[in-house]
Amino acid sequence: MFRVMAMIAACDEALRSAIGAGRATLSYYSPRGQEAVAAGFAAALRSDDYLVTTYRGMHDQIAKGVPLRPLLAEMVGRAAGTGKGKGGPMHISWPEVGLMVTTGVVGSGLPIAAGLAWAAQRQGAGRVAVVCFGDGATNIGAFHEACNLASLWSLPLVLLCQNNGYGEHTAFAGHQRTARVADRAAAYAMPGVTIDGNDPLAVHEAVAEAVALARAGGGPTLVEAVTYRLYGHVFGDRMAYIAKDELDAAWAAEPLTRFRAHLVESGVHSEESARAVEESCATEAAAVLDEVLALPGPGPEELLTDVVGP
Repeated sequence: MFRVMAMIAACDEALRSAIGAGRATLSYYSPRGQEAVAAGFAAALRSDDYLVTTYRGMHDQIAKGVPLRPLLAEMVGRAAGTGKGKGGPMHISWPEVGLMVTTGVVGSGLPIAAGLAWAAQRQGAGRVAVVCFGDGATNIGAFHEACNLASLWSLPLVLLCQNNGYGEHTAFAGHQRTARVADRAAAYAMPGVTIDGNDPLAVHEAVAEAVALARAGGGPTLVEAVTYRLYGHVFGDRMAYIAKDELDAAWAAEPLTRFRAHLVESGVHSEESARAVEESCATEAAAVLDEVLALPGPGPEELLTDVVGP
């Protein structure tokens, strides 16, 4: 889990640096601060379990096992990407590891994931579906529809809300009255739990329990992982709507540093070995991004292939 978190942070740093230097052009939604959620839930899944995530989903994609080369190539619009460079960050899929859909519309992944869970239930192979979404998506009608159907049909679905404190530029308290997203689970007669999303061990424990329940036919669980979005809504966001002391506190609780300290304190890593993992990830991420940036984009012959139209 630590290596996964380090790789997510390294890829984020490489991409932000490339965009800032004018080497890459894309709409980039940094997941920095949410890497513990991805590392924790992915460690609780089988490789054939389904995942649906969002445009702020690079951490989920890396944790689920999408290879870096096609992933980063798609992010920067190269033909070697997961979607031949035509989907970009909002439309990444890699079914080989269970990443079925990345959605660019807030909340739209929830009913898709319910459909995947229904398919898994009918196939009877013990597969589960996990859908990741933000706190803002819980105000979308699709959230209600997916929760209602999943509960009614006891679908093997884990609804994982990565509550990073903001729906775009609106703080959590400004878009709903409930104290916790997980409180909404009671309306659908499903379990709901709120956990520390900056602790991958806590995330793993909660998701593993939800996955076990789903595999056993016990139906869905709503897991709310409370974390923080450290770099704003989209690259270039000046974050003027966030108080400095709030952001400083979020950085002080930054999950990668915190987990490293835990592993060193518990004897799993030394400071040197932990730093070596991070440096290895940084080197790999930078090298892969350099490689894919030198690749060509999709040619004109791709304009009308693999697209839906009249």
